[in-house]
Parts: sequence; C-alpha cells; structure tokens
Amino acid sequence: MTDKPTTTGTTASDDTTAPSSDTTDPFAPRPATPLRHRMIEDMAARNLNRHTQRSHLSSCKRFAAWLKRSPDTATADEVRLFQLHLIDSGAGISNRNRIMTGVKFLFRVTLRRHDLAAEVWHLKEPVRLPPVLSPEEVKRLLTCATSLKARVMLTLCYGCGLRAGEVVRLTAGDIDSEQMVIRIVQSKGRKDRHVMLPEEALDLLREWWKERPTDHDAAVAPRSRWLFPGRSEHRGLTTRQFSRLLKEAAQAAGLKKPITLHTLRHSFATRMLERGTDFRVIQAILGHDKPETTARYTRVATGLIAAIESPLDELSLPPARRMKRKTKKKTAP
Repeated sequence: MTDKPTTTGTTASDDTTAPSSDTTDPFAPRPATPLRHRMIEDMAARNLNRHTQRSHLSSCKRFAAWLKRSPDTATADEVRLFQLHLIDSGAGISNRNRIMTGVKFLFRVTLRRHDLAAEVWHLKEPVRLPPVLSPEEVKRLLTCATSLKARVMLTLCYGCGLRAGEVVRLTAGDIDSEQMVIRIVQSKGRKDRHVMLPEEALDLLREWWKERPTDHDAAVAPRSRWLFPGRSEHRGLTTRQFSRLLKEAAQAAGLKKPITLHTLRHSFATRMLERGTDFRVIQAILGHDKPETTARYTRVATGLIAAIESPLDELSLPPARRMKRKTKKKTAP
C-alpha cells in the first residue's frame, strides 16, 4: 500500500531538497537549484529560526528521497502514500508531524499548491505527564554535581526555571545583581523576559566567575562574555555538553528516574504551584504564551493533588466489620 510510486519525472538529484552527500549542515554550499533557493528565501522572509529552517529542509529532503524525484512533481495520492509510509516505517507521532509540517510549508508557501497542502493531516499526540523530581531528589542532584560549573548550571535550571538553551547562552550582562533578576534575551518565540535570581544562585555565579576559563575574554566586551564559555569566543557551552553534566550528576546521586535537563524546569514549575504561587506569575516566568501550557503542571503537582479533600472524607463511615467465614463440619466417613 505504501510502496514508492513508479511515475517518472525529474530525478531527485535535480533538486536541492533531494538526498545529498552533505549530511552535516543543510545550509552548506551545494548546487543552488531554484526550488531549494526559493524555499530558503521564503523561510527567511517569515523570520523562521535556523533550527526550524533546518528541520523543514530535512523533511523535504526525506520526501524527495522517497519520491525519487523533485517534490514539485508530486501528486495528491503520493502525498497520502508518503504519510502512510511514515506510519508504517515506525516514525513516532511527533516526528511524523514534524516531517509533514516541513513538507506542508513547501507545498503551501513555496509551491503555492494548496491542493497538495490540503492532503497533509496531523495526528493528535498523546498527552503524557512530564517527569518531575521531588525537592529531596533535586537536593541530591545538586549536591552530587561533579564540578562547580555543573552545579551552577543545574542550579539555574531548577532555581530559575530556565531551559537548557537559555542557560548556555547566558552572558555577564544578563545578570542583574542590583534588582536580583536574570534577563533572558530572545528565547523561544523570540521573546525577552525576566526571571528571579535566587541569592544562592548569585553566590554560586560569583564563585564560578573567579574560576571560569578566560581564554577568549580579551576579544569580547565584558558584558558580552559567556558565563559558560565554549571552545570559541563566538559560542558558549553546547546543550549536549550540558546534558552530559546532568547525566554525571544523576548517576552520582543514584537517581533511577529517566530525567533530562527539561525535567528540572518541570520540577521548578510544579514546586511553584505547590507553594501557592500565582498561576499568571508562573506563566510569565516560564515564558509561556498560552495558559494551557502552564496548566499542564497542575496534573503533576502531587502536593496539590494530595491536599485535595475527597468527598469520601465527609461520610465518616463506621469501621468495616469483618465477616466470619462459616466452616463446614466434617462428617465421619
């Protein structure tokens, strides 16, 4: 049912959305075909970030590889078959939706084929509870951090509710010790926001500033220097390196839960709710546009759920009586 179509036409190698030997960077120099060039222009004109552009190009490349020719020759039935192919190949729902979002952008915006874009459907993703850590587990994790750098970064994730990418992009100018806030610049959704700066986090930052590498500081203005520098002056530590620090700390703390850096952000939001912090304040700190996104943490705030009084408590039922089992008398043989 999902076999590749056998129709003939322009080969996939004629278009830049088709497979290429370059698998490292879709923006790397390669033969500039009109379709690829126009799609990149369309994405740039709509101010899509680099990660989204890379994802859309990769998705169209996968579609062209399956189609074995340029995507601008696709038919409505082939769009349907490709989606069935993704499901049969075992692609997860979120990954499948991501791929089809990129393909739909090509049809709707670049090719202006609204008839093909209408053939794209999205599957509803299952709603799962995000994993959270208890305060005791967080304490063990931070205490067992394998270095001062790891402890500072993990403390910022949990203590301020920051995303991993927001932590690694922090510069000296983002820390406002006078007002005790941290400025998050152009994060997800291209938004700025402020978060609180706990006293303990500030103390750790001052301690870390004395030890951090200063190899590239000479060429950078003081307020623009990375708090957690990487290998060059143009970028800080990567999120992948940050994830390694978390895994090392979790292993040292003996945590058995499968956690990620985002687990600390989930734990921050859940704990704030349990402490009675105003819902709108939590939404602003996390940088959520929709209150529904913040509301999902009410489903995992175990402290709030456990404190809810059940209607069963009002009944004052008497103790349950134990029923004695009747034993049959044995008759003589």
